[in-house]
Amino acid sequence: MKRTDRRSDCPTNFAVESVGDSWSLLIVRDLMFKGKNTYSEFADSEERISTNILAARLRGLLANGIVRREGRGRTGRYFLTRKGLDLLPMMVEMIVWSGQHDPDTAAPQGFLTRADKDRDGLLSELEAGLVEAHELLP
Repeated sequence: MKRTDRRSDCPTNFAVESVGDSWSLLIVRDLMFKGKNTYSEFADSEERISTNILAARLRGLLANGIVRREGRGRTGRYFLTRKGLDLLPMMVEMIVWSGQHDPDTAAPQGFLTRADKDRDGLLSELEAGLVEAHELLP
């Protein structure tokens, strides 16, 4: 029987529907690489997401199990779940791809060099830091 709650069973479609859109990926980026975890910190990102879009994307990330929230109101903090942490290799690949194709990329050259020479080591190091920061079990 065909599912009616999503467009298809395609793995790319599942990923897109789970993560959402570019705004959702920017929230994941902020959680992974910029140490942000509050609504106001996300709202202050350089892309200037509008508050209604930010609230909607956070709800979607929560509903899809990518992030969890602790606390209420302005003191609430967001953290990656294990499912969210599993996006790390994809996020690193996106940064590397941007570094190769965007002449104005803000990706640090040291990060790009490390990803080129020791991708597995970089991923392990980043994951270990995120496991600790987001209070995940290893």
